[in-house]
Amino acid sequence: MITKRLLLILFCLSIGLSFGQNKMNKTKKAIVASVEKHKDNLIKISDEIWALAETAFEENQSAEILASYAESQGFTVERGVAGMPTAFVATYGAGRPIISVLGEFDALPGLSQKAEPNKNPLNEGAAGHGCGHNMFGAASLGAAIAIKEQIEKGTFKGTVKFMGTPSEEKYFGKIWMVRAGLWDDVDVNISWHPSSSIEADVQSSLALIDFKIEFYGQAAHASGDPWNGRSASDALELYTAGVNYYREHVKPTVRMHYHIQDGGQVVNVVPDYSRLWMRVRDTKRSGMLPVYERVQKMAEGAAILANVDYKVSLISGIYEVLVNRAGGEIMQANLELLGDIEYTAEEIAFGKGIQKATGKEEVGMDSKIKPLEATREHPGGGSTDVGDVSWNVANINLGVTTAPKDTPWHSWAVVACGGMSIGHKGMIYASKAMAMTMADLYENPNLVSKVKAEYKERKGDEVYEAMIPEGPPPINNKGN
Repeated sequence: MITKRLLLILFCLSIGLSFGQNKMNKTKKAIVASVEKHKDNLIKISDEIWALAETAFEENQSAEILASYAESQGFTVERGVAGMPTAFVATYGAGRPIISVLGEFDALPGLSQKAEPNKNPLNEGAAGHGCGHNMFGAASLGAAIAIKEQIEKGTFKGTVKFMGTPSEEKYFGKIWMVRAGLWDDVDVNISWHPSSSIEADVQSSLALIDFKIEFYGQAAHASGDPWNGRSASDALELYTAGVNYYREHVKPTVRMHYHIQDGGQVVNVVPDYSRLWMRVRDTKRSGMLPVYERVQKMAEGAAILANVDYKVSLISGIYEVLVNRAGGEIMQANLELLGDIEYTAEEIAFGKGIQKATGKEEVGMDSKIKPLEATREHPGGGSTDVGDVSWNVANINLGVTTAPKDTPWHSWAVVACGGMSIGHKGMIYASKAMAMTMADLYENPNLVSKVKAEYKERKGDEVYEAMIPEGPPPINNKGN
């Protein structure tokens, strides 16, 4: 009888643990109230970073805005971590669990845009937040503050860390932070990204590697004595031709991109130098590396054909995201508690204006929460240095609508939405969802254990190796 009663009690407790987080309890109501309390300041911070639009490793003012506000709220801030002046860690609390939340804040070159639904640069040729990182950093800061206030009140114990992570768009600053051991003591990491839909993100991303190829020839007069020259530009063209022929022979999941950075200076000189930025992607690092090896060999072949010298230099590389469905389920439950985002008629019209200007069907905003999807073996889309974080700590991802459906990402349209109420609503929603999910983890050690167990199972025996050169981050490599 005692055994049966004990089993019944344990069963009831397990039901409570499984579904206890799926209600708007007192703690979550307090978290929502906290985000609302800081809402105006979070929007102001986002808009300031949006207007600054500072690019990779130049986010000096943007990083300081976030770090200073965290400091004003009682966080201890360590600036300049991992050898990067714009990287920081803001910490509050003591003991476990230790939960971190990521904040990005770098912009993209050439995407300056006013907050209006037609292409109209704020500053011609200047940068813009075409990936919404102004909102990314501000929302994560809001989530960290909401958790800090609950720790301060004694609602639960633990430590919260707000990670200021620079240069996601170019040099992948999180890799250097990982190498510096900044997630070594963290139990779970939370991240989000601006999107055109609301979902607990249980899809992976593409692994990626960037490298530079340089060719060194001999200058000569292009007409007077070209036989005395050895063209570095010829080698570059031969190389890109080889890459383009190779496209037919790689798997459909592989992506190869290049950007010619220097193809010669004037038409009447045989170029003695050329340079190209090369990128290879695949769904997994293990599939990407053989392609990387092959296209490196092409540089040698091109150099032989053009009779020039060459050099290949690693820039950086990132892992695919290690998915965590257990964490996704916790996040999904909190999205359902928050419900759909409501948009005004003016916001819907703005969204349709964006869609009209970008040649998309004018359907407006996607305000509904998506159901938790099955994890695909071969995800589409892009790459992120969150992948490297996810190979070092259990990671939970979120996407929230900040732009209308089918908006071209890394475009002026994302910038426009990020500077007005559509972006603001998504950002505040994300802040609440992340903080509510973090609260579940602080209040329920079994959930932390479940998320960490899945992380360990998915990682298996694979040993993480940071794909970056030895030495400091390339903070002074402007334009390279």
